[in-house]
Amino acid sequence: MQRLTLLLTALAATSSTAFVAPAATKPFTITQKTTSLYETAAEKADEISDEPEMNPDNPNLPALKGDYDWDAEYAADSDWITENVPGKIVVGDVELAAQVTALSKIEEKYRKVRQDEEYTEARIIGWVPKAEIYNSRFAMFFLAVGLLTEYWTGITIPGQIEEMARVGGFIGPDF
Repeated sequence: MQRLTLLLTALAATSSTAFVAPAATKPFTITQKTTSLYETAAEKADEISDEPEMNPDNPNLPALKGDYDWDAEYAADSDWITENVPGKIVVGDVELAAQVTALSKIEEKYRKVRQDEEYTEARIIGWVPKAEIYNSRFAMFFLAVGLLTEYWTGITIPGQIEEMARVGGFIGPDF
């Protein structure tokens, strides 16, 4: 009980009124009455169109939200460049067709390269890099095993191959 009293005394001594908001002298009241543009929900529904808004520059495309005309905003600014900007250069039909053709050729080339790489990576049998890597690893492993066996038993690698052929039944027994 004595500890609780000390704790409450310490809390009361350290508390401050610096963060307490002063009491309001006037109550907050709204003097203007907000009026709605639509009196009923039916009127509001009539005003909202089900059709999507279309882009005024190209009626085949939907309108962009947040589309802003920066040229109109900064037209009076002498530093604002509106001519010869790379994104605003008008390209003729012939030049545009040439660019599209060149890009299509590049796209087709790299598509073929990508498909060839995917095909090669997917193959696991035949003359493919994966098979060659596995073959070289197994060859090095069994060469090391053959050398260690020769060191421990004294039988040469050709002698080991002959022994395996006899055990496998490929060579008949010596009588």
